[in-house]
Amino acid sequence: MEQGDAALTQRRWLGRLAARQRRLIGLSMGAGLFVGLATIVQMALLAGWLSALLVDDAAPKELVGLGVALIVVLALRAAAQWAQEVAGQEASLRIRQAARAELLAHIEALGPVRLGGRHSAALGGQLVEQVEALDGYFARFLPQLRLAVAIPALIAVLVLWLDWLAAIFLLLAAPMIPLFMALVGIGAERLNRQQFAAVSRLAGHFLDRVRGITTLQLFNRAEQASAEVHAAADDYRRLSMRTLRLAFLSSAVLEFFAAVAIAVLAIYTGFGLLGYIDYGPSSQLTLFSGLLILLLAPEFFQPLRTLSQHYHDRAAALGAADALVALLNVPLPKGGAERRPSDGESGVSLDGVSVTFAGRGRVLGPLDLRIAPGECVALAGPSGAGKSTLLQLIAGFVDSDTGRVVTPAGEIAWMDQRPLLIHGSLADNLRLAAPGASDAAIERALEQAGLGELLDALPAGIDTALGERGAGLSGGQAQRLALARVFLSGASLVLLDEPTASVDDDTQAALIEALRALTAAGRTLIIATHHPALMGMAGRVVRIEDGRRVDEVMS
Repeated sequence: MEQGDAALTQRRWLGRLAARQRRLIGLSMGAGLFVGLATIVQMALLAGWLSALLVDDAAPKELVGLGVALIVVLALRAAAQWAQEVAGQEASLRIRQAARAELLAHIEALGPVRLGGRHSAALGGQLVEQVEALDGYFARFLPQLRLAVAIPALIAVLVLWLDWLAAIFLLLAAPMIPLFMALVGIGAERLNRQQFAAVSRLAGHFLDRVRGITTLQLFNRAEQASAEVHAAADDYRRLSMRTLRLAFLSSAVLEFFAAVAIAVLAIYTGFGLLGYIDYGPSSQLTLFSGLLILLLAPEFFQPLRTLSQHYHDRAAALGAADALVALLNVPLPKGGAERRPSDGESGVSLDGVSVTFAGRGRVLGPLDLRIAPGECVALAGPSGAGKSTLLQLIAGFVDSDTGRVVTPAGEIAWMDQRPLLIHGSLADNLRLAAPGASDAAIERALEQAGLGELLDALPAGIDTALGERGAGLSGGQAQRLALARVFLSGASLVLLDEPTASVDDDTQAALIEALRALTAAGRTLIIATHHPALMGMAGRVVRIEDGRRVDEVMS
C-alpha cells in the first residue's frame, strides 16, 4: 500500500509539472497528430499513384499532379516532425528548470541543519542527474502517449472502411503490445529506482574517499579504498546493464508482434488479390485498397513502436521522481515566526522562539534572550541541551517555529570545532570571508589569531598550500586559521560553537586571548561552551537545559 501511495504521489508531481507547460506539450501532440494524418495522406497518394500507373495504364505525365501533391505532403510532414521535436524539447527544458528551482527553494528553506543527514554528493546528483532524467519523459514519452492511441485509431478506422477483416487482424495484435510493455515496464521502473539510489551512494562513496585520501595514505589503505570504489562502480555498471536489457526486451516484444501482424496482413492481402480467399470482403480487394492496407500496417504500429522506444524514459522519470519527491516531502519548519534584521545594531533579540525537528520533537524553546551590541555571552549547559541549535537559529541555519528573531543586518561570522578549510593556500581560505582582502590584511588577521610564528616559519607565507579539510595543519592551527577568517571578515556578530574543543592547553590559551581581542574590538560574541575559562571571559553566562533558559550569571 505504501509503495502504491508513493507511486501515486510521484505521478501527481510529474503531472503537476506537466500542467505548467500544457500549451507546449499540447503543441507537440498536435504536431505529432498532423504527422500521422500526413502519413496517411502520403500512403494514400502513393497507393493511388501506383494503382493508376499499373491498373489504369495512366501515362506518367497524367500523374504529375499526384507526384507534386506527394512532395508537398512530405515537406509538410517533415516540418510537423520538426515542430513536434522542438515543442517537446522546449517544454522539457522549462519543466526541468521549474523542477530544479522548486528543489533548490525547498533545500534553501530546509537549511543546512535539517539536511545534515543527506550527503552533499547525493544532493548534487539529485539536482543534476535525476532532474535531467525527466527530459525524455516530458519531451518524448508524454506527447507520444496520446499519439499512440489517436494515430492507430485513425488508421484502424480507415482500414475498417477498406476491409473490415484486415482491421480485425490489426486490432487483435494491438493490445498485446501495451500489455507486454507494461509488464516489462514494471521491472524497468524498479531497476531505475535502484540505479539512481546506487549512483547517489557511489557519488558519496567516491567523494568521501577523495576527502580522506591523506588519512588513507597514512594508514596504508589507499589501494583498499581504490578497490572499494572500483567494486561500487562495477555494481553500478551491472545494474545499468540490467536496465538496458529490459529496455531492449521491451522493443523486441513489440517488434515481434508487429512483424507477425504485418506478415498475416501481407498473406491475407496477397491471397485475396490472387482470388484464393473469398471470405468476407476479400473478394472486393483492389490493388489500391490492398496496397494502402499494406502501407498503413507498419504505420499502425509505428506510434506504439515509438512509445516503446521512449518507455524507458518513463521508467527513468519515475525512478528519479521517487528520490526527488522524497526530498520535497521533508517537512519544512512551520514558518510561524517573524525574522527581521535589526536597525543598524549588532545585538540579538529572541522572543518566544522554538525549534522542532522531525522525529525529535521540540529541541529548543520557548526561549527569550536579549544580547546587547558589543556583549560577550557564553551559553552553558549539558550536551544536547540546545546550545548549538540556538546558535544555528541566530545564524539563520534553521528557522524558528514560533516567536520573533531579530539579528544584525550585516555579516555574521560562524566558527565551530570543525571549521571548513578548502584545498588551496592560506590566503585562499581566508579570502572566503573577504574576497578582496589584501595580502597585508590577511597577514594582520593571522597575527591577531596567534599564527604569526607559523607564518614566519613558512617559506611560501600566505601562499602555502593546504590539503583537503586543512591537511597540513594541526587541530589548533586549523581553529586559529578559522578565527583569523573571523578577524578578516569584519562581522559585527560572531557565533562560536565549542571553539576550544579538542585542542591543547597552549592553543586554548592562545584562542582565548584572540577572542578577548575580538571583544575589545567591539564585536558581539556568543559562545556555546563547556570550558570554564571561556565562561570566565564572557560578561554573562546563560545556562540552557532541555532547550530552555534556566539560569543566568553575570561574570
